[in-house]
Amino acid sequence: MRRQPWRVRALAIATATALIATPSACGTGIVAHDPGAPLELTIATFTEFGYEDLLIEYQQTHPGIKVRHLRTGQGGPYHQQLFTRLGAGSGLADVVAIEEGYLSDALAASRRFHDLAAIGPREVTGDRWLDWKYAAAKAKDGSLIGYGTDIGPLAMCYRVDLLAAAGLPTAPEAVKPLFATWEAYFAAGDDYVARTGKPWFDSTAQIFNAMHNQLPTGYFDTDDTLVVASNPGIKRNWDAVTAAGARGQSAGLTAFSAEWEAGFRAAAFATKTCPSWMLGVIKAQAGPRGAGLWAVTDAFPGGGGNWGGSYLAVPKQSAHPREAAALAAWLTAPEQQLKAFASTGNFPSQVAALTSSRLVGTVDDYFGGARTGELFAAQARKVSAPQYKGPGDGRIQENVATPALRAVEQGTDPEQGWRRLVEGAGKITR
Repeated sequence: MRRQPWRVRALAIATATALIATPSACGTGIVAHDPGAPLELTIATFTEFGYEDLLIEYQQTHPGIKVRHLRTGQGGPYHQQLFTRLGAGSGLADVVAIEEGYLSDALAASRRFHDLAAIGPREVTGDRWLDWKYAAAKAKDGSLIGYGTDIGPLAMCYRVDLLAAAGLPTAPEAVKPLFATWEAYFAAGDDYVARTGKPWFDSTAQIFNAMHNQLPTGYFDTDDTLVVASNPGIKRNWDAVTAAGARGQSAGLTAFSAEWEAGFRAAAFATKTCPSWMLGVIKAQAGPRGAGLWAVTDAFPGGGGNWGGSYLAVPKQSAHPREAAALAAWLTAPEQQLKAFASTGNFPSQVAALTSSRLVGTVDDYFGGARTGELFAAQARKVSAPQYKGPGDGRIQENVATPALRAVEQGTDPEQGWRRLVEGAGKITR
């Protein structure tokens, strides 16, 4: 799905019970606070947001506030517990993180979250964020349920040595025509396979996901009607990516599996769809030997897109909603987003952060001295209006589309796989 998968393996330091807040933070009413004691706030996140040092700083600059950070190792169990406790009406932290793949489910339950535009600090307005990041967190009634954290603007990464061995261009500017459109990308893949007999990309699911998120309409229309079977763009993308896989372009690896991780070290594929956070994944998996072998260019088929990113929300269960909103606003301010970027590589979604010399001046020697901060800031500005995500959207991508594509890679007929996607999506929305 569209969550930041690097986070799923980033750490496993807590269980799903980390979502549970202190008893004073449960319930639906505002509770009195003893002015002689620090006010305690809880914030729940999954994997790595880069907040450890920031929360220490917040407490130092806000001496009347004590913040307890509740972290969960994996995003899936975290969100399952979040929505279970959201429905139960108790048990959540004052501030909760929501990954963009689950945002549609949170928007469907917007009445259970505070409108941050109403209770947050007055100086925090939509002008802080890229338009599409801010708009994605607005419910149909106009309420704002989340402050945007990071984003995942898309570029293309590739193995310089593998393209050179195939006689293809390798300089970042020279490879751009290969990645100009999806047609050009798959044509280059055919050329690469013909010259080398090796795969062009890692998995059809990864390519399909990127293509799908560029569509004006996704799995749902804005009335929350499932349109998988009737949306021609989805079927067109399915046909294109499964056909490319059948021609040998896919390595057939399940993303974020041990085999996929080993594929970076074994040069199992030549190109990789590359949201900003993928740079860290490549470094971790390809290791020191991969330095200089991987490059990144500011081009992406179809013009760009976003993959990944989260929001901070305040459930109505919070006993201290205005203080919680102030904490969320501070954590997502440009200054703090830049600090999180320096700590973990989480790419900022704030407009002011994208022009900061601390970001724009970032140079990554691992990727041949690429100016990665400037590159991904430019890619972020190419993203237009966010694709509408109906309730269950993330579950369709993760639990239906990805397994169906994997089955086709393993020999299932593409049309049978397509029927599996259509039927499975229908079951999720019943």
